[in-house]
Amino acid sequence: MFCMGTSDFSQESRFLRGRGCFLEGAQIVRRTVVSDQQDRIMRLFIEEAKEHLDTLENGLVDLKSTMKDPESVQEMFRAAHSVKGGAAMLGLDSIKTTAHRLEDCFKVLKDGPVKQVDQTAESLFLKGVDTLKDLLGRLEGPFGLRNEEGEKLVQQVMPVFAQLETHLNKLASGKVQAAAGPGTPAAPTAGAVPANFAVEVMTLLKEMLQVFKQKESPASRSELTAVCVRLYKLGGKIETWQNLVKTARAAIVNPKNSYKVLAPLIIKELKEAGDLVQGGKVKTIVPSKNLLLLAASPKPAEASAPAAPASASKQVALPAEPKAVVKLLLKTFNKKQLSEIAKLLVNAIKSSN
Repeated sequence: MFCMGTSDFSQESRFLRGRGCFLEGAQIVRRTVVSDQQDRIMRLFIEEAKEHLDTLENGLVDLKSTMKDPESVQEMFRAAHSVKGGAAMLGLDSIKTTAHRLEDCFKVLKDGPVKQVDQTAESLFLKGVDTLKDLLGRLEGPFGLRNEEGEKLVQQVMPVFAQLETHLNKLASGKVQAAAGPGTPAAPTAGAVPANFAVEVMTLLKEMLQVFKQKESPASRSELTAVCVRLYKLGGKIETWQNLVKTARAAIVNPKNSYKVLAPLIIKELKEAGDLVQGGKVKTIVPSKNLLLLAASPKPAEASAPAAPASASKQVALPAEPKAVVKLLLKTFNKKQLSEIAKLLVNAIKSSN
């Protein structure tokens, strides 16, 4: 009969405790690794969703023009579809539902007989995108996106999507004429202008100015275009105001334009235009020639210009004094050229010996 002594029990007990600690530690490590992976996936989803939101907002800033390019409409449809798919994978039901409804509406534009859209369709689309942006902002916040608040926002935006689909179907059937035909008023009456329009404009321009103070980068330019979208929506149906904002946005997205040049011009023109809207003088709002030049696309010829410095092809008369020769070389050639000259001189000296 097998018997275990006291020392054996003690060793067995220590072994079991050690094994238990090891298993518990392994579970903690496993949970930590899984949590880190989930956090990484969530951060990746948020970053990609932001890019898709930029695509949607940029296309909706001037939906009438976007409609002329089927590929742009297709791109907006894909952006909404991508957000929907990512949210579904992560179990973010409110974001998935909102993106899905946007996708359905873009599908009507992509596949349906809608040839022209009006301000009503544009505004309803932007309300849907705003809700998606709000949901994403809460998800990125310190407390995350709670299910109850997400569901509440979805319930609030559902009537907007229903109204949008109905309106798009009416546009497709011809029951509603797009507000782009002859005789359409260029701007609303002064009574339609918000009483605090100029104040709201200044609030947004202050935000824009703070971004202009940041380092130039694709991210900061994206922030500036987001402010442009809000300024555009603020103008309602004031076409002269919206045209000015679109011109400003086009100047901002051109990477050749520095913030130092853009900031004073855009802030000044939008501020003055805000005052004109407030005063009911919307017909006098016109982008300046300088702003129009900045908004124009750069000419392809500029990019293909030869990069070689003109000084490299000049005949240079060398002085007899070696130090003077060095000074002249430093003044005439860049570092790369000087390095090549030095190598050639060394090889020439070696071959002459």
